[in-house]
Amino acid sequence: MLQVLQAEFADVTISKIRFLEAEGLVTPARTASGYRKFSAADVERLRYVLTAQRDQYLPLKVIKEHLAAMDRGLRPTPGGKPAAPANVPETSGLPIGEDFGVLGTDLKLTRAELRDAAGITDELLDQLESHGLVVARGNHYDGDAILVAKAAAAFAQYGVEPRHLRPFRTAADREAGLIEQVAGPRRTEKTEDLAALAVRLHAALVRSRLPR
Repeated sequence: MLQVLQAEFADVTISKIRFLEAEGLVTPARTASGYRKFSAADVERLRYVLTAQRDQYLPLKVIKEHLAAMDRGLRPTPGGKPAAPANVPETSGLPIGEDFGVLGTDLKLTRAELRDAAGITDELLDQLESHGLVVARGNHYDGDAILVAKAAAAFAQYGVEPRHLRPFRTAADREAGLIEQVAGPRRTEKTEDLAALAVRLHAALVRSRLPR
C-alpha cells in the first residue's frame, strides 16, 4: 500500500498514514492479530486526501467534510468540493434523457445539495415537498429525488405546476403497493424488476391515450 502511494506522493510515510488514521480520515480493517488491512477503497481515500493537501492546500477539517460528503454518494469535482453526479442512474432501467442518468437510493443529499443538483429554486422545492412529490428519507434525499425534481422543472416549462402532478404521486403509491404485495416488503432484485415493468407499462398506457 505504501509503495503504491509513494509512486505518486514521494514524501508519504507510514507515520503520515498513521496520523491520517488517527484523525479519522481513513479506517482500515484489522486482522485477528491486529494488523491493519488497507482495501483498494482505503488507498483511493488516502490518495484523495494527499492530493487535496498537495494540490489544493486544503486543511484536514475541510478534507474530512469532503470525505463525509463522498460517503453519502457525492463525487469529487475539479473545484474540490464534492457534488451530486451530473447523471443520476435510474433504478427503472427506462431512460428519461441524457441529463438523467442513478445512484438512486445510495445517494444521500442535503436539501441544498438536492436543489443545486436538480437546478431548481427553493420555491419549487417547497412546492414539490408540500405536494408529497419529493420526500426526505430521514435527514437526506436520495437520487430519485433529483429525478423527480428535474422532471418537475421540465414540466414547469410547459406551465404544469407541482399541484398538477399529484396524480402521478397517487399512481406511484398504488403501483408501489401492488409491487410490495407481489415482491414482499424488502427491496430485492425482484422488486427492481417489477418496478421497471411498472414504469414501462405506465409509460405505454399514457402514450396509448394521447391523440394520434
